[in-house]
Amino acid sequence: MKKYTVFILLSIIITGGTVLFIILTSGNNIEKAETERPLVLSMTASVAVPEKMEFAGEQITFDRYDKRERMDRELNSFTYFHSTTLLLFKRANRFFPIIEPVLRQQGVPDDLKYLAVIESNLDPRAVSPARAAGLWQFLQSTAKQYGLETTSSVDERYHVEKSTEAACRYLKEAYRKYGSWSAATLSYNGGQARITNGLKNQGVDDSLDLWLAEETSRYYYRMLAIKEIFENPQQYGFIIKPEHLYKPMQFKEVEVSFSIPDLAEFAKQHNITYAQLKDFNSWLRDTGLSNPSGKTYTLLIPTQGDLYYKKGEKPKIHNPAWVVK
Repeated sequence: MKKYTVFILLSIIITGGTVLFIILTSGNNIEKAETERPLVLSMTASVAVPEKMEFAGEQITFDRYDKRERMDRELNSFTYFHSTTLLLFKRANRFFPIIEPVLRQQGVPDDLKYLAVIESNLDPRAVSPARAAGLWQFLQSTAKQYGLETTSSVDERYHVEKSTEAACRYLKEAYRKYGSWSAATLSYNGGQARITNGLKNQGVDDSLDLWLAEETSRYYYRMLAIKEIFENPQQYGFIIKPEHLYKPMQFKEVEVSFSIPDLAEFAKQHNITYAQLKDFNSWLRDTGLSNPSGKTYTLLIPTQGDLYYKKGEKPKIHNPAWVVK
Protein backbone atom coordinates (compact mmCIF):
# COMPACT_ATOMS: atom_id res chain seq x y z
CA MET A 1 0.00 0.00 0.00
CA LYS A 2 1.35 3.41 -0.88
CA LYS A 3 2.67 5.59 1.94
CA TYR A 4 0.29 8.48 1.31
CA THR A 5 -2.73 6.12 1.40
CA VAL A 6 -1.57 4.72 4.73
CA PHE A 7 -1.15 8.26 6.07
CA ILE A 8 -4.71 9.22 5.10
CA LEU A 9 -6.18 6.01 6.53
CA LEU A 10 -4.34 6.52 9.80
CA SER A 11 -5.68 10.07 10.03
CA ILE A 12 -9.24 8.81 9.55
CA ILE A 13 -8.77 6.03 12.10
CA ILE A 14 -7.28 8.41 14.69
CA THR A 15 -10.06 10.95 14.19
CA GLY A 16 -12.77 8.31 14.40
CA GLY A 17 -11.17 6.71 17.41
CA THR A 18 -11.05 10.03 19.23
CA VAL A 19 -14.75 10.67 18.66
CA LEU A 20 -15.62 7.11 19.70
CA PHE A 21 -13.51 7.41 22.87
CA ILE A 22 -15.35 10.57 23.91
CA ILE A 23 -18.72 8.93 23.36
CA LEU A 24 -17.82 5.69 25.19
CA THR A 25 -16.31 7.48 28.17
CA SER A 26 -19.41 9.63 28.59
CA GLY A 27 -21.12 6.80 30.48
CA ASN A 28 -23.94 6.53 27.94
CA ASN A 29 -24.97 10.02 28.89
CA ILE A 30 -26.20 11.25 25.49
CA GLU A 31 -26.60 14.83 26.60
CA LYS A 32 -23.04 14.91 27.96
CA ALA A 33 -21.70 13.27 24.80
CA GLU A 34 -23.46 15.90 22.70
CA THR A 35 -21.86 18.75 24.64
CA GLU A 36 -18.35 17.25 24.82
CA ARG A 37 -17.87 15.75 21.39
CA PRO A 38 -15.76 17.70 18.86
CA LEU A 39 -17.57 20.23 16.68
CA VAL A 40 -15.28 19.46 13.73
CA LEU A 41 -14.37 16.25 11.90
CA SER A 42 -10.63 16.70 12.17
CA MET A 43 -8.22 17.56 14.94
CA THR A 44 -5.48 20.21 14.88
CA ALA A 45 -2.36 19.31 16.81
CA SER A 46 0.43 21.69 17.74
CA VAL A 47 3.65 20.41 16.17
CA ALA A 48 6.66 19.75 18.38
CA VAL A 49 9.62 22.13 18.30
CA PRO A 50 12.91 20.29 17.70
CA GLU A 51 15.51 20.46 20.44
CA LYS A 52 18.07 22.00 18.10
CA MET A 53 18.84 22.71 14.46
CA GLU A 54 21.73 23.60 12.23
CA PHE A 55 21.42 26.41 9.71
CA ALA A 56 24.28 27.50 7.44
CA GLY A 57 26.72 25.61 9.65
CA GLU A 58 25.55 27.37 12.82
CA GLN A 59 23.72 25.46 15.54
CA ILE A 60 20.77 26.89 17.43
CA THR A 61 19.04 25.26 20.41
CA PHE A 62 15.44 25.96 21.37
CA ASP A 63 15.57 25.61 25.14
CA ARG A 64 15.42 29.33 25.95
CA TYR A 65 11.85 30.62 26.10
CA ASP A 66 12.07 33.24 23.32
CA LYS A 67 13.84 31.00 20.81
CA ARG A 68 11.45 28.12 21.49
CA GLU A 69 8.32 30.26 21.22
CA ARG A 70 9.47 32.04 18.06
CA MET A 71 10.27 28.72 16.40
CA ASP A 72 6.95 27.30 17.61
CA ARG A 73 5.05 30.18 15.98
CA GLU A 74 6.72 29.86 12.59
CA LEU A 75 6.74 26.07 12.47
CA ASN A 76 3.01 25.88 13.21
CA SER A 77 2.29 28.73 10.82
CA PHE A 78 3.95 27.04 7.83
CA THR A 79 2.53 23.64 8.82
CA TYR A 80 -1.07 24.83 8.74
CA PHE A 81 -0.79 27.47 6.02
CA HIS A 82 -1.35 24.58 3.65
CA SER A 83 -1.92 26.22 0.26
CA THR A 84 1.07 28.55 0.54
CA THR A 85 3.48 25.91 1.82
CA LEU A 86 2.39 23.45 -0.89
CA LEU A 87 3.03 26.12 -3.52
CA LEU A 88 6.53 26.66 -2.11
CA PHE A 89 7.39 22.99 -2.68
CA LYS A 90 6.08 23.16 -6.24
CA ARG A 91 8.01 26.30 -7.12
CA ALA A 92 11.17 25.08 -5.38
CA ASN A 93 11.33 22.16 -7.80
CA ARG A 94 11.78 24.70 -10.60
CA PHE A 95 13.90 27.37 -8.93
CA PHE A 96 16.19 25.54 -6.49
CA PRO A 97 18.10 23.93 -9.41
CA ILE A 98 18.87 27.47 -10.61
CA ILE A 99 19.60 29.05 -7.22
CA GLU A 100 21.73 26.34 -5.62
CA PRO A 101 24.58 26.31 -8.19
CA VAL A 102 24.88 30.11 -7.88
CA LEU A 103 25.14 29.91 -4.09
CA ARG A 104 27.74 27.17 -4.40
CA GLN A 105 29.76 29.10 -6.98
CA GLN A 106 29.62 32.24 -4.82
CA GLY A 107 30.72 30.39 -1.67
CA VAL A 108 27.47 30.96 0.21
CA PRO A 109 25.91 28.17 2.35
CA ASP A 110 23.15 26.25 0.61
CA ASP A 111 20.71 26.99 3.43
CA LEU A 112 20.60 30.63 2.34
CA LYS A 113 18.23 29.57 -0.46
CA TYR A 114 15.50 29.59 2.20
CA LEU A 115 15.95 33.34 2.46
CA ALA A 116 14.55 33.63 -1.07
CA VAL A 117 11.67 31.36 -0.05
CA ILE A 118 10.51 33.66 2.74
CA GLU A 119 11.35 36.88 0.88
CA SER A 120 9.23 36.28 -2.22
CA ASN A 121 7.50 32.89 -1.88
CA LEU A 122 9.81 31.95 -4.78
CA ASP A 123 7.94 34.28 -7.11
CA PRO A 124 10.46 36.09 -9.41
CA ARG A 125 7.87 38.76 -10.17
CA ALA A 126 6.97 39.55 -6.56
CA VAL A 127 6.76 43.22 -5.57
CA SER A 128 6.40 44.36 -1.97
CA PRO A 129 4.44 47.41 -0.73
CA ALA A 130 7.84 49.11 -0.28
CA ARG A 131 8.60 48.40 -3.98
CA ALA A 132 11.20 45.75 -3.28
CA ALA A 133 11.15 43.42 -6.27
CA GLY A 134 12.08 39.99 -7.52
CA LEU A 135 13.04 36.68 -5.97
CA TRP A 136 15.37 38.33 -3.45
CA GLN A 137 13.28 41.49 -2.94
CA PHE A 138 15.83 44.18 -3.72
CA LEU A 139 14.98 47.85 -3.40
CA GLN A 140 16.08 49.76 -6.49
CA SER A 141 18.81 51.66 -4.65
CA THR A 142 20.26 48.49 -3.11
CA ALA A 143 20.05 46.66 -6.44
CA LYS A 144 22.23 49.28 -8.12
CA GLN A 145 24.68 49.17 -5.21
CA TYR A 146 25.17 45.43 -5.75
CA GLY A 147 25.55 45.53 -9.51
CA LEU A 148 22.05 45.07 -10.92
CA GLU A 149 20.84 47.12 -13.86
CA THR A 150 17.56 48.94 -13.26
CA THR A 151 16.18 51.03 -16.10
CA SER A 152 12.77 51.51 -17.68
CA SER A 153 13.67 48.77 -20.17
CA VAL A 154 15.69 46.34 -18.02
CA ASP A 155 15.34 45.53 -14.31
CA GLU A 156 17.66 42.74 -13.23
CA ARG A 157 16.00 42.45 -9.83
CA TYR A 158 13.64 40.15 -11.73
CA HIS A 159 16.50 38.11 -13.22
CA VAL A 160 16.74 34.88 -11.19
CA GLU A 161 20.45 34.20 -11.60
CA LYS A 162 21.73 37.78 -11.52
CA SER A 163 19.64 38.74 -8.50
CA THR A 164 20.88 35.60 -6.72
CA GLU A 165 24.46 36.66 -7.42
CA ALA A 166 23.71 40.14 -6.04
CA ALA A 167 22.13 38.65 -2.90
CA CYS A 168 25.27 36.56 -2.42
CA ARG A 169 27.42 39.67 -2.63
CA TYR A 170 25.33 41.36 0.04
CA LEU A 171 25.30 38.34 2.35
CA LYS A 172 29.04 37.71 2.07
CA GLU A 173 29.72 41.36 2.85
CA ALA A 174 27.44 41.18 5.90
CA TYR A 175 29.05 37.91 7.02
CA ARG A 176 32.50 39.47 6.87
CA LYS A 177 31.18 42.31 9.01
CA TYR A 178 29.37 40.27 11.68
CA GLY A 179 31.02 36.86 11.55
CA SER A 180 27.74 34.93 11.52
CA TRP A 181 25.13 34.03 8.92
CA SER A 182 22.31 34.64 11.37
CA ALA A 183 23.37 38.29 11.71
CA ALA A 184 23.89 38.54 7.95
CA THR A 185 20.36 37.32 7.23
CA LEU A 186 18.83 39.59 9.87
CA SER A 187 20.62 42.53 8.27
CA TYR A 188 19.18 41.50 4.90
CA ASN A 189 15.76 42.26 6.33
CA GLY A 190 16.46 45.01 8.83
CA GLY A 191 19.49 46.69 7.32
CA GLN A 192 23.08 46.61 8.50
CA ALA A 193 22.80 49.92 10.36
CA ARG A 194 20.00 48.55 12.53
CA ILE A 195 21.93 45.39 13.40
CA THR A 196 25.20 47.25 14.01
CA ASN A 197 23.56 49.88 16.22
CA GLY A 198 21.54 47.25 18.04
CA LEU A 199 24.60 45.18 18.93
CA LYS A 200 26.32 48.31 20.19
CA ASN A 201 23.44 49.96 22.04
CA GLN A 202 21.90 46.84 23.57
CA GLY A 203 25.23 45.43 24.74
CA VAL A 204 24.92 41.94 23.25
CA ASP A 205 27.20 39.92 20.99
CA ASP A 206 24.60 37.67 19.31
CA SER A 207 22.18 39.24 16.86
CA LEU A 208 19.52 36.73 17.94
CA ASP A 209 19.53 38.42 21.36
CA LEU A 210 18.53 41.80 19.92
CA TRP A 211 15.20 43.53 20.46
CA LEU A 212 14.13 44.25 16.88
CA ALA A 213 11.02 45.09 14.90
CA GLU A 214 8.68 42.11 14.84
CA GLU A 215 9.21 41.37 11.14
CA THR A 216 12.97 41.22 11.61
CA SER A 217 12.69 39.19 14.84
CA ARG A 218 10.59 36.58 13.01
CA TYR A 219 12.80 36.52 9.94
CA TYR A 220 15.48 34.04 10.98
CA TYR A 221 12.99 31.66 12.58
CA ARG A 222 10.85 31.64 9.45
CA MET A 223 13.90 30.38 7.53
CA LEU A 224 14.54 27.73 10.16
CA ALA A 225 10.92 26.60 10.07
CA ILE A 226 10.67 26.31 6.29
CA LYS A 227 13.96 24.42 6.18
CA GLU A 228 12.66 21.95 8.78
CA ILE A 229 9.45 21.38 6.80
CA PHE A 230 11.25 21.11 3.45
CA GLU A 231 13.54 18.45 4.89
CA ASN A 232 10.69 16.49 6.55
CA PRO A 233 7.50 17.20 4.58
CA GLN A 234 5.58 14.03 5.42
CA GLN A 235 6.27 14.54 9.11
CA TYR A 236 4.37 17.82 8.87
CA GLY A 237 1.50 16.39 6.83
CA PHE A 238 2.54 17.36 3.29
CA ILE A 239 1.85 14.46 0.95
CA ILE A 240 3.14 15.38 -2.51
CA LYS A 241 3.31 13.16 -5.60
CA PRO A 242 5.96 13.76 -8.28
CA GLU A 243 3.42 15.00 -10.82
CA HIS A 244 2.27 17.71 -8.41
CA LEU A 245 5.58 19.57 -8.64
CA TYR A 246 6.31 22.25 -11.24
CA LYS A 247 8.81 20.88 -13.70
CA PRO A 248 12.16 22.56 -14.32
CA MET A 249 12.17 24.21 -17.73
CA GLN A 250 14.69 23.74 -20.53
CA PHE A 251 15.66 26.80 -22.56
CA LYS A 252 17.46 27.87 -25.68
CA GLU A 253 19.67 30.84 -24.86
CA VAL A 254 19.57 33.67 -27.39
CA GLU A 255 22.18 36.41 -27.04
CA VAL A 256 21.35 39.86 -28.35
CA SER A 257 23.56 42.95 -28.44
CA PHE A 258 21.09 45.22 -30.19
CA SER A 259 17.78 46.90 -29.45
CA ILE A 260 14.55 44.96 -29.97
CA PRO A 261 11.78 47.43 -30.86
CA ASP A 262 8.96 44.89 -30.60
CA LEU A 263 9.30 41.97 -28.16
CA ALA A 264 5.99 40.49 -29.31
CA GLU A 265 7.37 40.13 -32.83
CA PHE A 266 10.66 38.79 -31.43
CA ALA A 267 8.72 36.15 -29.46
CA LYS A 268 6.73 35.18 -32.55
CA GLN A 269 9.97 34.64 -34.49
CA HIS A 270 11.01 32.16 -31.81
CA ASN A 271 7.66 30.29 -31.84
CA ILE A 272 6.47 31.43 -28.41
CA THR A 273 4.00 34.05 -27.24
CA TYR A 274 4.87 37.46 -25.87
CA ALA A 275 3.45 36.31 -22.52
CA GLN A 276 5.75 33.27 -22.48
CA LEU A 277 8.77 35.42 -23.33
CA LYS A 278 7.97 37.79 -20.46
CA ASP A 279 7.21 34.94 -18.08
CA PHE A 280 10.74 33.55 -18.32
CA ASN A 281 12.48 36.89 -18.90
CA SER A 282 10.56 39.09 -16.49
CA TRP A 283 13.56 41.42 -16.23
CA LEU A 284 12.37 42.80 -19.59
CA ARG A 285 10.20 45.65 -18.31
CA ASP A 286 8.87 47.20 -21.52
CA THR A 287 7.34 46.12 -24.80
CA GLY A 288 10.77 46.45 -26.39
CA LEU A 289 14.43 46.27 -25.36
CA SER A 290 16.32 49.54 -25.60
CA ASN A 291 20.03 48.81 -25.97
CA PRO A 292 21.92 51.84 -27.38
CA SER A 293 25.22 50.76 -25.77
CA GLY A 294 25.26 47.37 -27.52
CA LYS A 295 25.37 45.44 -24.24
CA THR A 296 24.93 41.67 -24.60
CA TYR A 297 21.80 40.23 -22.99
CA THR A 298 20.80 36.57 -22.84
CA LEU A 299 17.13 35.81 -23.41
CA LEU A 300 15.67 32.44 -22.42
CA ILE A 301 13.43 30.78 -25.00
CA PRO A 302 11.56 27.76 -23.57
CA THR A 303 11.68 24.63 -25.70
CA GLN A 304 8.40 23.64 -27.32
CA GLY A 305 8.33 20.32 -25.50
CA ASP A 306 8.62 21.96 -22.09
CA LEU A 307 5.66 24.27 -22.69
CA TYR A 308 3.27 21.39 -22.03
CA TYR A 309 2.62 18.81 -19.34
CA LYS A 310 2.20 15.45 -21.02
CA LYS A 311 -0.06 12.76 -19.61
CA GLY A 312 1.95 10.19 -17.67
CA GLU A 313 5.07 12.37 -17.70
CA LYS A 314 6.67 12.95 -14.31
CA PRO A 315 8.88 15.99 -13.81
CA LYS A 316 12.44 15.69 -12.64
CA ILE A 317 12.41 15.70 -8.85
CA HIS A 318 14.96 18.03 -7.32
CA ASN A 319 14.72 16.49 -3.85
CA PRO A 320 13.36 12.94 -3.50
CA ALA A 321 12.48 13.64 0.15
CA TRP A 322 9.68 15.96 -1.02
CA VAL A 323 7.54 13.27 -2.62
CA VAL A 324 5.84 9.96 -1.96
CA LYS A 325 5.69 7.41 -4.78
